[in-house]
Amino acid sequence: MKNIAIIMGGYSSEFEISLKSGNVVYQNLDATKFKGYRIHIFKERWVYVDDLGFEFPIDKNYFSVVVKHETITFDAVFNAIHGTPGEDGLMQAYFELLNIPQTSCDYYQAALTFNKRDLLSVLKPYGIKSATSFYLNQGDEINEEHIIEKVGLPCFVKPNKSGSSFGISKVKTQDELLIAIVNAYKEDDEIIIESFLDGTEVSVGVINYKGTVTVLPITEIVSENDFFDYEAKYLGKSQEITPARISDEVAQKVRTVAKKAYEILKMTGFSRSEFILVNDEPFMLEMNTIPGLTTESLIPQQAREAGISLEELFTNAIELALNK
Repeated sequence: MKNIAIIMGGYSSEFEISLKSGNVVYQNLDATKFKGYRIHIFKERWVYVDDLGFEFPIDKNYFSVVVKHETITFDAVFNAIHGTPGEDGLMQAYFELLNIPQTSCDYYQAALTFNKRDLLSVLKPYGIKSATSFYLNQGDEINEEHIIEKVGLPCFVKPNKSGSSFGISKVKTQDELLIAIVNAYKEDDEIIIESFLDGTEVSVGVINYKGTVTVLPITEIVSENDFFDYEAKYLGKSQEITPARISDEVAQKVRTVAKKAYEILKMTGFSRSEFILVNDEPFMLEMNTIPGLTTESLIPQQAREAGISLEELFTNAIELALNK
């Protein structure tokens, strides 16, 4: 029986979603193979939370915990932290130093994919298309005319490093641009402003399943709102159609690009990439390396369509980590 620490929470606006994801993992672990421990990671405390809600502090020197005079150590870590410090490479580097296996990608890939600007820049020379973009860092002069001249209207203003659509705005007029920039700066001190891609939005998971890079069924996203924002993702304001209503030819293009990106980056663990299909060509928006694992989330939907249960999905992730 292996002791598995399921880390959840985090330091960002996504902490509540992460707690949900972590609890889904905890509830769906194979109890014949693994003993799960829910570990809450917050800035002010790292604690093991037992089934009664009692908290026990984690010793960060060894990533261990003392419960009833017994020191518990962990054979592997299931990383369910969306945002920092679980998705940006910090926890990955920490566990590598402690020589504790963990389920997500390595620290370099995590840091790279968490930075939308860097990710798209690295993939561009390999022929992976993305929107026309404009970069801003906090303190930079904001020349609205210059920005709009480059990306056009409507456009999207996004924090460079955040998830779950926090801080993202669709800008339709120049008057809305500054408000959107201020909103994005609440989440990050770097911003990416992208041209509007008019097309079908799709999302696709790529994972290593039983030793083979596997592209999961593609999901088509039809948002009731202007885009796939927080409400659409988590409050039911979208239709998520798996498999996507696209031709076999276009689906094959999406699968090829998604797998290519995973392999170029030497990814391991989970990934979920978002694309807009413009004239049947996939344009990449981003790649998530700790995608949502709640019952409403896309990766569980796609795995189910592929005939993979949550227990099988999580067992596979842990066993791959243990055998790295």
